[in-house]
Amino acid sequence: MTQYDVVVIGAGVTGSAIARELARYKLKTLVLEKEEDVCSGTSKANSGIVHGGFDAKEGTMMARMNVRGAELIRKLHKTLDFTYRENGSMVLAFSEADLPGLEELKRRGEANGVTDLSILTGDEARKLEPALSDEVAGALLSPSAGIVCPFSMTIAFAENAADNGVEFSFLNAVKNIEKTGDGYKIEAEKGDIYTKTVVNAAGLYSDKINDMVSSRHFTIVPRRGEYVLMDREVGDLVSHTIFQLPTRLGKGVLVTPTAHGNLLVGPNAQDIDDKENTETTAEGIEDIKRRALLSVPTVPYNKTITGFAGLRAHEEHHDFILGEAEDAELFFNAAAIESPGLTSAPAIGEYMAGIIAGRLGAEKKESFIETRKGVPQVAKLSPKERAELIAKRPEYGTIVCRCESVSEGEILDAINRTLGAKSLDGIKRRVRQGMGRCQAGFCTPRAVELLARELGIAPEEVTKNRPGSELLIKEAE
Repeated sequence: MTQYDVVVIGAGVTGSAIARELARYKLKTLVLEKEEDVCSGTSKANSGIVHGGFDAKEGTMMARMNVRGAELIRKLHKTLDFTYRENGSMVLAFSEADLPGLEELKRRGEANGVTDLSILTGDEARKLEPALSDEVAGALLSPSAGIVCPFSMTIAFAENAADNGVEFSFLNAVKNIEKTGDGYKIEAEKGDIYTKTVVNAAGLYSDKINDMVSSRHFTIVPRRGEYVLMDREVGDLVSHTIFQLPTRLGKGVLVTPTAHGNLLVGPNAQDIDDKENTETTAEGIEDIKRRALLSVPTVPYNKTITGFAGLRAHEEHHDFILGEAEDAELFFNAAAIESPGLTSAPAIGEYMAGIIAGRLGAEKKESFIETRKGVPQVAKLSPKERAELIAKRPEYGTIVCRCESVSEGEILDAINRTLGAKSLDGIKRRVRQGMGRCQAGFCTPRAVELLARELGIAPEEVTKNRPGSELLIKEAE
């Protein structure tokens, strides 16, 4: 029987960030994930915004983790080699009557420790962003806000955790947790697991996991947000992330470049019952498209390449639930992580790992590996660098995904590296194969061949994501 010091439930951005920070300590740590890969739940579908820190109410865990998380991301993107850009953000007001709302956000941000906020007139805002509407009366400018690739950041945390000794177990859903004399027994899909400590980072299911152990219940409501993604051809329509000032009519939608140069519009917000329902609706997509035009009247929807929806883990008190459950010793929640959860993840990891290590009396390792290197991106290399890489690895000279200029070498590295891809979605998250304007219409057959070959399975066994999502059917003989 293997005994762990810590088991983290959930390999999204929060769980992966916690796992990386726990890897700094002399602890035997396991991450359990019910899907086939990291970043397969809430973390995979969001705005990719590194928030400036002015939105969360002062004194909350949200505010504290947001500001610290943004500070950490500005350093970690270099250390762990993930895609990030400090593009700044603006919050728009559309009437003189709404300008005090901008002042309140500025005051709140400064109370949270943000020092670079300023209020612009409408003309000043349009000078920075010429595509803004003539109706803009003022804007709050946050120069240090940014945009990040949610996939590459989550995968970077997880890979670095694994390289530092953390174990990961996929397709291993938790069915029940029982308190034992010296810790917990976790009944999982693949068998029982024993651990001194449990960390609940199960996203939309964190309420269910908590209720297995603690009588202090909370409820996570799936809040669905729909998005429209446009081609990189129009990704420079705006350079900042453009928010709308929340009003009595609700919170507006954003218009933003993505970290990879696309243009993104959304999200709306709809509370639903189904924790797995990521369907888009015609009504929802039309609503966000219409509302985005208030900020930027020339959004080129004829360049749309896809729509998608993500689910946020909303809890009625609208603050992160972080720490040890009052009535369950060494059971820790990292729950209700909604926006700005992506921004906050590295700070949550730092905070939670510090508490857990302190409770367990764990010492820090001297051998912790701080850095991680991602897959080389052929499209971003200079001609000289590309030629040198291809001379060493000829497979980098064969382009598989023409829309994103992804080479065969990148796909092979995505499959064969630490915590490598086991599905088509896994490849997509690591190297963007299939994320371009044709949405994998041409490159999928070759990706299937490479995945089957490298994993030693038949092509009809290759999945889009989890088992049951196979693309091919073997013809009867």
